[in-house]
Parts: sequence; C-alpha cells; structure tokens
Amino acid sequence: MSRVAKSPIVLPQGVDVTLGSEVTVKGPLGSVQFSGNPAVRVDREGQTLLCEPVEGAANADALSGTVRAMLANMVTGVSKGFERKLTLVGVGYRAQAQGDTLNLTLGFSHPVAHRMPMGIRCETPTQTEILIKGVDKRLVGQVAAEIRAYRPPEPYKGKGVRYADEVVVLKETKKK
Repeated sequence: MSRVAKSPIVLPQGVDVTLGSEVTVKGPLGSVQFSGNPAVRVDREGQTLLCEPVEGAANADALSGTVRAMLANMVTGVSKGFERKLTLVGVGYRAQAQGDTLNLTLGFSHPVAHRMPMGIRCETPTQTEILIKGVDKRLVGQVAAEIRAYRPPEPYKGKGVRYADEVVVLKETKKK
C-alpha cells in the first residue's frame, strides 16, 4: 500500500465533506467536487478521512495515494486557498486586472487579454506582479502556466513572465 495513503486527512474547523460517488468538500472559501476512483474507498472517522485500496482492483495501491493527495489539496484549498505569484521582467511589460480579465502588455503589437475561469481570482498589487488565487490547486497552477506561456523568460536577458520563485539561468552572448 502507498505510504502517502496511510496517513489520515485531518479536517479543520468549518470544513464539511460529503461522501458518495462524488466527494464534495465545502469550506469557508468555497466548495470543490471530485469524482472518486472505484479502486479506492474513502471513509470518514470523526474529523479524519481515510483512503483505502479496494481488494482485487488493478493499481489500487498507487491510486489510493493519488486520491489521498487530491483530497488533502481540496481540504487545504477550501480552508486556506492556493496562490501563485508571477513577475513581469522587461521594459514596458505591465499587467492590470479588471474583473475576471487580466490585461497584459508584453511587447507584442497588441495587448493580451486573458479571461480567468470560474473560481479563480486575479490581483495585481503592482504593474509587474500578478497574484492568482483559488481553491483548486490544479486550476491555479494551470492558469499560471497559461499566463507564463504568453512570454516565457528568454535565456539571454531574462525578459518575460516568470514565477516569483523561478531562477532563470542566463546564457553568455556569442563572442567574436
């Protein structure tokens, strides 16, 4: 059995879990749904959740760790939330959040407007910082990757959209 699946998920105060064919986790920041896997059984004992593999199911041990990690991320998301921070590096690169749209000026001949999906909020504390917040860890990471893909950091000057904790190794320019 997976070592990850053996550890129980402790439910914080204010988080409610509904088990069934779909697992629903509700908390102060919102609610998230997950259609479970038939190879993994999710049980609730008091204020903890346990994931156990079903006997005889293929890949049940590996899937039990995956389901446990996804449930733990759901519980963390509805109680604390997730965020990714992006930084714009380059002269004239700017970002501005307007409602559910993020307007970017990235050196193209046209502005880039990126619409946020449901459940994702975007903030711009400064013109060169972008904060992406939400309850779904996978969706927050996906939106951050899509925004970074408009202008990834280039290796010679480091200009572009990068994660706040990303280290860009610069190449040396060609010598004559």
